[in-house]
Formats: sequence, structure tokens, C-alpha cells
Amino acid sequence: MSTVLLLEDDLALSQGIAVALESEELHIRKCRTLAQAMEEWNRDLFQLAILDVNLPDGSGLELLRKIRAESAVPVILLTANDLETDVVSGLEKGADDYITKPFSLAILRARVGAQLRRTSAFSAAVQIDSFCFDFEHMEYTRSGQRIELSKTEQKLLRLLVENRGRTLSRELLVDRIWTDGADYVDENALSVTVKRLRDKLEAPAYIRTVYGIGYTWVADHD
Repeated sequence: MSTVLLLEDDLALSQGIAVALESEELHIRKCRTLAQAMEEWNRDLFQLAILDVNLPDGSGLELLRKIRAESAVPVILLTANDLETDVVSGLEKGADDYITKPFSLAILRARVGAQLRRTSAFSAAVQIDSFCFDFEHMEYTRSGQRIELSKTEQKLLRLLVENRGRTLSRELLVDRIWTDGADYVDENALSVTVKRLRDKLEAPAYIRTVYGIGYTWVADHD
């Protein structure tokens, strides 16, 4: 399932967007303030963000700037049709698309679908230096040599690689990796999985420990 971060202060419009987009494959996380959206972004992982530009406590462009510093997650801006400068500024800051208000929910749904399909196509196989990670076919190689990974190691690798450059907390990783409904996961389970993944990749410097927080895949590795 994909999760979309929706930042829109207009309650009626926010609910309308959520109803139009929500499905078995798509979950919408609604926020009405910039502060709330910032908290949600720091707490969880999202596959797409829809950001209103003008908010009571700031601008959606502030969150866009943060997202682009940490992730390649696609971003769609919502803006009033008379504020062309917001559109220009948003695109320059890395937005992938924009929709001017008022807009058709059917058009928004189509734009969201297009962005998710595009990112899905590009994220299936990732080439990083001598590594090739094909998550769709569960094939992982380094310099053409196959790397055998357990299901848990594959989940950890995908989370780190798809969010490279962003520090993921231990709590978030545990929640996303061990999704079998277990009430308790040993606190050492994540540390052990990270060590095994580092050993199998034979390149421990790519996975950096951020002490007291979690782990990150180093985006710009020398």
C-alpha cells in the first residue's frame, strides 16, 4: 500500500480529496497545518505528498524544501490560480507537478496515479556504484556477483535505499520490517539485521549509524 501525505487547511477540500483518492492500495494521511505535516513527515514514510502552498502557519513550500533535502518522493502542489509565483517557486524547489484551485478531483486522481506509476517504474531496479538492487524480482548483485538476502534483510535494504540520504529511526524501521503482527520484537533484532546486511554487501560504509536515532544509506558515497 502507498501512503500519501496531504497538507490542506480547507477541511471540506481535504475530506473531498481523501474520499476521491482513498482505496485499498492508497492511504491518505491528512494534515491541516504545516507543523502537523512536518511531524508526520519526520515520523513516517510516504510515497507521495500533496501540499497546499498557502497555510495559516506558513507555506507548503517549506515542507517541499525539507522533502527535497531528504527524498525523491514526488510532490504535487495545490495553489490558487492567481499566484503564478508560487508555481514557479515550487517547480524551482523540486515539485513534480501542480494543480491550480479550483480543480477537478478526477484530474487530481489521474495526476496522482501518474506520479505513483512513474516512481514505481524507476524504483524497481536501482543502480548504485557497483550495486544493482532489483526489488521487484528480488535480485541483488555487486559487480555482477549475486548477493543472497533474507526477506528481513531485503525489507531493510529497500527502506534504506529508497530513502537514501534520510535518517530513518529505529522505531520506524522496526514497525515497517516486522509487519507480521507480532506484539514484541527483540530490541537487538534490528541491530543484528543491519550487521548481517552490511556483511553481505561487503561495504559497511554505505549504511551509516546515526547514534541515538537510527540508520541512513549514505546518499553521496565517496
